[in-house]
Amino acid sequence: MATENVIVTLDEAQFERVRGAVRAGGTRNVPGVKQHAVAMSRSASQQITHWARIGRELESAVSVSHREIADVLTGRGSYDALSAEQQAVIRAGWIELLDARIRALDLAEEFAGQGRSYVELDESGQVVRRTP
Repeated sequence: MATENVIVTLDEAQFERVRGAVRAGGTRNVPGVKQHAVAMSRSASQQITHWARIGRELESAVSVSHREIADVLTGRGSYDALSAEQQAVIRAGWIELLDARIRALDLAEEFAGQGRSYVELDESGQVVRRTP
C-alpha cells in the first residue's frame, strides 16, 4: 500500500476548533479530521492528538518558522540550519510520518505477491519460515 506524505497547516481559527474539540472529547466538529486521518493511516482521535502535539510544540517555540519546517519536511531545507525548537517540531513530524509508514506496512502480503519466502519469529520466539 502506498502512503502519501501530507503537511497540514491550520490557521489560528482552525487550531482553536481542533483544541476545543479535543477538550470536549469529540471529533465531529473538526473540519477535515477524517480526511487527514485517512491520508495518514490514523484514526480521527489519533489525528487530533497529532495536531495537538504539533500545536504544543509550535506554541512553546516562539521562533518557529512554519515555512522552514515545511521546507525540511519536504526535503527542500536543511535540518541542521534550524534552531533547537524548530528541530523539535521536525522530529515530532518525522515520528508521525514513520509511525504512519510502519502501520501501512504489510510485508507478508508484499512478499507473497513477489513469490518470496521469508523468516520471522512466532509467538513463542521460534524462527518460522514462510513460503508463498
